Amino acid sequence: MKEFDRVGLTQALVKGATALHLELSGTQTARLIDYLALLSKWNAVYNLTAVRDPAHMVTQHLLDSLAVVTAFSGARNVLDVGAGGGLPGMVLAIWAAEAYPAMRISMIDTVHKKTAFLTQAKVELGLTNVSVHTARVEQLQTPQKFDVITSRAFADLSDFVKWSAHLLADGGQFIAMKGVAPQDEIMRLPSEWRVAELRSLTVPGLGAERHLVFIEPSALLQQG
Repeated sequence: MKEFDRVGLTQALVKGATALHLELSGTQTARLIDYLALLSKWNAVYNLTAVRDPAHMVTQHLLDSLAVVTAFSGARNVLDVGAGGGLPGMVLAIWAAEAYPAMRISMIDTVHKKTAFLTQAKVELGLTNVSVHTARVEQLQTPQKFDVITSRAFADLSDFVKWSAHLLADGGQFIAMKGVAPQDEIMRLPSEWRVAELRSLTVPGLGAERHLVFIEPSALLQQG
């Protein structure tokens, strides 16, 4: 495992956040680096991510997730499906704890070692806005539905909306994180769903395409 250079990683994070026009507080920055340290430590044993170098984790995980957080502005109840090591859910929770204190973030994954990590990270980082579920999303039942359901390279868009549509609140939307614009997946969406927006993202230091796909019920779009 590469050496964890906290000072250098912090500098890279702050520089990247500035390029994204995000102003991170000292607490947000420290928590993000603490999360990265936990992810790096657990990854050595549990293989939570294929990225091993903490410097690459800053770009490919932290900044990649921070690039999308403003898309969630105003959301109060968010579900991250196939959360894995907490991307973007844990990064969103760290950001929202100060930026949007009313926002709650739930994360779900079927793999126990991943949800065990998320639960430990929640405790160690002192995040009171996080809930963790170990289950298949199509079997999840919650007392309150979600105004935003997100995923990061989780599944084909049609499967993503089909498996989790029962959890979406009236007026809610899906926000899927993708690499290259998934035109084929968009074409395969069931007729009751439509893409409201396909947004291109630029992640500092990452030489790869990134897109956000905003999906809403077709009827909602027609009314609009």
